[in-house]
Amino acid sequence: MDIGNGRGIPAEQRRKWRKVAYGGMQPGYDDNYTDDSFLEDMVMNANVVKRDMVKVMLDSVIISQYLSIVALVGFVWTYSLQSRLDQKTILLIDAGLLMSGFLILLLTEGMISVSFLIHYLLNLSFSASGLYLLAPVYKTLTRSIRSDSIWAVAGGLLIVHLILHDYSQCFGRAPGMWICISLNSSIMASIFVASRLPSQGDVFAMMLFSLVFLFAPLVAFCIKKYSFRLHIIFSVLLMCYSLALVYRLHTVLFVVLLGLMVFIMVVCPYWLIRIQEYKLEINGPWDEAKRCFDITD
Repeated sequence: MDIGNGRGIPAEQRRKWRKVAYGGMQPGYDDNYTDDSFLEDMVMNANVVKRDMVKVMLDSVIISQYLSIVALVGFVWTYSLQSRLDQKTILLIDAGLLMSGFLILLLTEGMISVSFLIHYLLNLSFSASGLYLLAPVYKTLTRSIRSDSIWAVAGGLLIVHLILHDYSQCFGRAPGMWICISLNSSIMASIFVASRLPSQGDVFAMMLFSLVFLFAPLVAFCIKKYSFRLHIIFSVLLMCYSLALVYRLHTVLFVVLLGLMVFIMVVCPYWLIRIQEYKLEINGPWDEAKRCFDITD
């Protein structure tokens, strides 16, 4: 008698145990019985991706690139509030950014149809007209709020924008809730800052400049799609330029920005590579969903 199985059937009369998912209990065996062959098809870490340190660092450049763009926006905000940049200078910057962005789209995406050009110009004119009409409202929107509170709120909104920003750059799909919140946070921060400028023309120029939050990710995506090497060169030049301007603004901010870039492009990829050693993935014939997928495929 084999009392260990709890069935009271002699071992020589029992059938060989089989792995049966929905066949019910097998005579002579408990429903939780397994033999030595149960784990012979187990595979460890079959789908774990082996990551390369250099590749992860290059992929993280996109985050530091957008951090540099936000730093440049903050630089323009500060100089405008300090009256170092007047209305004409900001409008020239706006025109230069719009023309350079459109030129990059033209060079990276190839031939652009006339209908697309008309659609682009109409959207741009509608946006500029709306901002010009709303400039008096933005000018008096925060008249009863202290300036230090404005800076605190604007800084908090920029942090929210950076946290929720879509760094994957998946254009062409419907934006999710967090992406909309990120974009709205940047626009609200621009409105708070622009409301402290002295004239309605300055407010219009600053709000037109805030469109960089909308078009800069698209331009960066087109550059990366066209050439990854060009994307790296453009990102490095942009980071160096932003660091140089922030250094002129404040030394402590320069140290903070440089530390964030090093943390994003060096420390975080190193942590990701190290924690891969502790990843444990177990696969086997008991993965019903995967087996069904393989059969139907």
